[in-house]
Amino acid sequence: MLGTFVNAIAVVVGCAVGLMFKKIISKKISETVFVGLALCTLYIGVSGAIKGQDTMVIIISMIFGGMIGEWLDIDTFIIRVGESVQSRFNQNKQEDTFAQGFISASLLFCVGAMTILGSLQSGLSNDHQILFAKSALDFVAAIIYSSTLGIGVGFSALFILLYQGSLTMMASYVAPYLSDVVINEMNAVGSIILIGLALTMLKTTKLKIANFIPAIFMPIIIYLFI
Repeated sequence: MLGTFVNAIAVVVGCAVGLMFKKIISKKISETVFVGLALCTLYIGVSGAIKGQDTMVIIISMIFGGMIGEWLDIDTFIIRVGESVQSRFNQNKQEDTFAQGFISASLLFCVGAMTILGSLQSGLSNDHQILFAKSALDFVAAIIYSSTLGIGVGFSALFILLYQGSLTMMASYVAPYLSDVVINEMNAVGSIILIGLALTMLKTTKLKIANFIPAIFMPIIIYLFI
């Protein structure tokens, strides 16, 4: 779990640094940076999505994963948690950035092959090099995102601990089911969700993007029956 703990700490520290920068950044600059982050998120999503190899697996994952997420109503739960945290930290409720920061950062930090491969390598061979490298990248990203989206970015460390930690602790059990093909399709599905996130950030549409999080894991189930 060392690699996962380092990753989570890197995000929290990066968020703290970003929040300090936020205090000296004007609203106009903050808005411009926000748009830039949305466009970068869109680029990351498109880059990952086009690497998917089985379109039907992606479609099925998005449909059934979205249905599960809608049934659980993950998005509403996160928003309620965000409202509670905003009230406690006396943040401006009109800005309502906690949920967006949490969702954006959680998806950005946990979608991708580095997360899966790093966690498996950490759990199977106690080699944390991939997660250490990921921690450095996430540290920088946390600074940039939290300077615009606020403290919700720091709370994504909890998602990192839950997701990466689970993969690490169960590495010997889940590794046989996470072939290169499965990991590739999980990455593609996650990247499509990032595209939806970017479009929501750009205010071109309003999606309950957190409700699609279960879709990321659907390729594992699908390939069990193929």
